[in-house]
Formats: sequence, structure tokens, C-alpha cells
Amino acid sequence: MNTTSRRKFLQTSAVGAASTFAAPAFLRGQNLNEKVRVAIVGMGGRANAHAESLVDLEKESIAGVELAGVCDCDEAKRRSAEEVWGERSGHKIETYDDMRRVLDDSSIDAVTFATPNHWHSLNVIWGCQAGKDVYVEKPGSHNIFEGRKMVEAARKYDRIVQHGTQCRSSHNIIEGIEKLHEGVIGDVYFARGIAYKIRGNLGKHAPRPVPAGLDWNAWCGPAPVHEFSNFQHRRWHWIWDYGNGEIGNQGVHQMDILRWGLKLDSHPIQASSVGTNYMQEKVHQSSAETPGVLSTSMKWADGKMIEFEVRDWYTNAEAGFRDKYPFVQKDFPVGTIFLGTEGTMIFPDYSSYYTFLGRDRQPGPSAFEEGSPISNLPHFRNWVLAVRSRRREDLSAEIEQGHYSSALCHLANIAYRVDRTVKFDPQSEKFVGDAEADALLTRPEREGFVVPTAV
Repeated sequence: MNTTSRRKFLQTSAVGAASTFAAPAFLRGQNLNEKVRVAIVGMGGRANAHAESLVDLEKESIAGVELAGVCDCDEAKRRSAEEVWGERSGHKIETYDDMRRVLDDSSIDAVTFATPNHWHSLNVIWGCQAGKDVYVEKPGSHNIFEGRKMVEAARKYDRIVQHGTQCRSSHNIIEGIEKLHEGVIGDVYFARGIAYKIRGNLGKHAPRPVPAGLDWNAWCGPAPVHEFSNFQHRRWHWIWDYGNGEIGNQGVHQMDILRWGLKLDSHPIQASSVGTNYMQEKVHQSSAETPGVLSTSMKWADGKMIEFEVRDWYTNAEAGFRDKYPFVQKDFPVGTIFLGTEGTMIFPDYSSYYTFLGRDRQPGPSAFEEGSPISNLPHFRNWVLAVRSRRREDLSAEIEQGHYSSALCHLANIAYRVDRTVKFDPQSEKFVGDAEADALLTRPEREGFVVPTAV
């Protein structure tokens, strides 16, 4: 398939895909000494963690990786990334103004996506169809239908796809989950997650001309093209067409730990959510759409339950989060709590756990690191080594795990939006007798950026 036809194919997301594609360059001729050449798409805030990790991995002989290119539809971001990461890496960084040029480049073996949520699933699908291995930011999908499609693409094209829930690569979090599974607090009967982050006034939508150098059509991609404003461009997490609110932004990390700790490898059968956007709508008079306060309960077929709560304004702490066990962002209580028949366990950040045993809450096993660091580098190292081994089971956060954790955030939001308890069929990934809720499993198609039913 030549460059022109492949680009046309990718633009239309036609059913089916190329039946063959070139093997990654480092595998051609089985020369494992070749470097894995990686390009980053979407040079916003999270891209810095991608680039920094890849540049650090260039120094490790075990990884054998090279940050080869950066891509953004915003010229200013693209040029800045080229300069900064070219200097940091000590070698030339290629630039791309369109991710399809990255996918057409046979010298690129793998792609990381740090784009907004509304692009994530199509990023993964296009990357897999082009024969690239993929790292995608959290949440892996904008909605449940698209999440399943990215898993299907990873399987069909046998790609190594890592989801950006970095706690899966934190040695302390791994140790804590192992202790939990070994029964350190007895039988776990309930778990709870919280994400309390003061968000302040998110501002109002004030349309203005698209800045020079920004391809707004490409930025919107599979989402509707709204009038440009800094609110749309910068506050996309809080707009339904582009983001998934705080539960999809921060909460997906804690949802993932809840699932992992409870050994939940299926969807829940029931979800309830009650919330409000009072601070943004009434106090700040902001244009934010997603709830700033959200309380969610979910139940699985085996009777296990979780709760999750989001707050975006002044709040008390919980279980010592923030006040006794600071998060990497010091002012915000964020974490997970597990309740068992013999005690409790908490994960107050990305790199610590603590246990409290018996009625007197005697300290049990624990592990922590000063500063509660985020495990970016270990997570990228894990991905690159799995790219070399060609074993998806080596991944800390394989994309199907990302799909299940992201789906919890989507289910919470759907229950909030329809304003009632919803029943869900884990096998069909549809709601039970609820057409209104089913309509929120996906979104209207946009020509040129269709997420295909058959990948």
C-alpha cells in the first residue's frame, strides 16, 4: 500500500485493513541490536513525561530505544518539542504535522499518543493497522464502544499496546497488591476510591479565530468541530465531546487500582451516580459540562462492590490522604481504600501502600517513597521491553486492562447523565433494556475520522 492510498485508507477508516505490513525495523533480519525508533504524537503536557522517559531509556543498553520523532497539529508545539528534545537527546528529532505521516513512515517502529481523550481509541486503531506498537495515555478510550475496538485492533494486528496507568509499574504498588491478594487484610469485601482536586474557575467559552499554525480540524478529529476558544482548546477534560471529566482524568488511575486489587477482570452489572456541577455553573459561572462532585457505586455479578467519589473544591481529607500521606500534588487527597475482614489497606498515591490490622489498626506491611513519585520511566521501560519480547503478557498495563478500567469511568458518567441506576451486560457491553444509556456507549461519526465497527 503506497503512502497516498494508505493515507486515504486511514482518513476514511474503511472496514478492514492492509493484510500485511512491514515488521518493525529492529526485527527485520532478527537484528535485536537495532534500536526501537519511537515517535510521540500530541506534544501537550503529558508528552513531556513520554519524551523524558524515552530520552532516559536511550541511556539504558537493555532498552535499546530512540526518540525519533515528534508530531503535533500545532506548529508552535511541534517546533518547541523539536528544539527541546533534540537538545536533551543530543540527536536530530524528526517532526510531523500529521499523525498519518508518522504511520506512513516505515522507519518508525512504535508510537506513543499523548493526545486528548477524544482521539485515543482511533490513535490506537490507526497505529495497529499501520503495524506500529503503541503506548496510549489514559483513559484509553472516550467511550465504551471505542474502547472495545482498540482492544480488537491490538489483537487482530498482534501489536504491543500499553495503557498509561503507570501505577501498574510501581514496585511498591505491585508489592501492595500482592500483599492484598495474599490476604494480609483477610477477605476484601469492599473498596473505595477518591479524587479530590481543587480545580478553581475553569473559565468560559469565548469564541475567537483559530491561532495561526494550529490545524483545528485535525485537533478535533473524531469529535465535533466546535468554535475555537481557549476554553475548548485548554479545558477539554471538562467538555463531554472531548473529555470524561475528573473521573476519567484522575480517577481512572484509582479505578484501575480498585479493579486490580479486587481481581475484577469483567465489567460491573450495575452502576449508580449522583453528582452536581454546582461550583462551576452557579458560583464560577463556567462553561464546564462534566460534574465537579460525583458519587458512584458499582456492583459486580459476584457481589463485589466499589465506591468512587470526585470533588473539585475545598474538602476534608480521607484516610489520611493529603494530611498524613501527601500526594505528589500536595494539596489534593487522592487514593484508594480496601476494607477486609482482618484490616484495611490504603494506596494514597502512585508509589506507596499502608496496612492497618485489627480493631486497633496496628500498622502492618507498608512501603513508600519520599515525594510519592509517578512511575513514568518504569512504565515506558516495561513497554519497550515488551515490544522487544513480542509478548503482550509482559506488559504491566496491557490495553484490555486499560479498557476495563476506562469503562468504569464511562459507566459512572453515563449513570450520572441519565440520572438513574443502570444495569449493564458485561458480555454484550450494552445496557439492559435502556436505549437512552446505550446511546452514550458511542458518539456520532465524523467523516474522515470514523472509528470502524470492523477494525
